[in-house]
Formats: sequence, structure tokens, C-alpha cells
Amino acid sequence: MKVTRLAFSLLCSLAVIGLASATAADAPAAAAPRAVAEYVAPENFTDFRDGIFASEKGRQHLMEALNDHLVWLGRTYIPVGQRLELRFTNIDLAGDFEPWRGPSFDDIRIVKDIYAPRMEFDYRLVDAATGAVVRQGSEKISDLGYLMSSAQLPTHDQLRYDKQMLTDWARREFRRAKK
Repeated sequence: MKVTRLAFSLLCSLAVIGLASATAADAPAAAAPRAVAEYVAPENFTDFRDGIFASEKGRQHLMEALNDHLVWLGRTYIPVGQRLELRFTNIDLAGDFEPWRGPSFDDIRIVKDIYAPRMEFDYRLVDAATGAVVRQGSEKISDLGYLMSSAQLPTHDQLRYDKQMLTDWARREFRRAKK
């Protein structure tokens, strides 16, 4: 009886190890994002020259936040087996810094309707297996009525208007990914 339990435990352990290693081997392919971004000379972007984004650390933080959103966009709007490649050439975030307000406002973005978000980028939708270009183009997107729209992202997200603009563009350009 003890031998049977021991053999059963051993077989279960081997099965779990085999399953875990198979899952780990499949993870890189499944985890590959369906949307990726490249930032061309980000130090020259409109909003990467002022305030908190003027430093390398500030730019990195902003690009990581946009990349996280692009991963979500890829899962939502790009079909399995395809990849969206964005190449940003300029980013002008919603709001702006107003240095004339004094030194205590150096790192505070003032959000007004005159400071609408804008982005310029080239994009390619490619077949992930073959690398063949399915669709490509250049875009200059902006949302002049961004304060009047109901951004569906949390209000504590400082990039909610910019992310919402990218989401609206992806929704218009690509069909929702089939689950």
C-alpha cells in the first residue's frame, strides 16, 4: 500500500514538473506583446524637453507607461498572429507646463483645452510568423476636445487623455481582436 502511494505521488510530481516545464517553454511565445513601440530621438519630443520629462529617468517612466498601455491595446485590438509596430517621432501630451507661474509649478502640468494631446508616428501591422506587412501608414493624431470626452481610464492616471487618444485611434483603425 505504501509503495502504491509513493509511486502515485512520484507520478503526480513528475506530471506537475512536466506540465510546468511545458508551460514555461510556451510562455515566451504567448507572452510576446502584439504591440511594440520605438521612440525616435525622444529627447526632441515636444513634451520630453520640459519639466519632469526632461530627464532620462522621466522620459523612461513615460515611455514605460505608454508601452504598458500599448500591450493592452495589442491584446484588445490586434488579432493573434499579428503584431503592431509603432515608431513615435513626436509626442505632445495633454496639458503643458507654465513656467511663468513660478518655481513651485515647474513640475506641474496645467490641463486646459488649449493644450490638446498630439502624437506623430509611423505604424506597421505585420504577420508575426512571416514578417509580411499587412498594413502600414503614418499618423498625426490629436484630440482637440479631450476635456469634453469621457476618458474611460482612471482619473489618477496622469496620461489618461493621451492613452484614450491612442485607444480611440486603435479602435478606428483595427477590429477588436477575436478571443
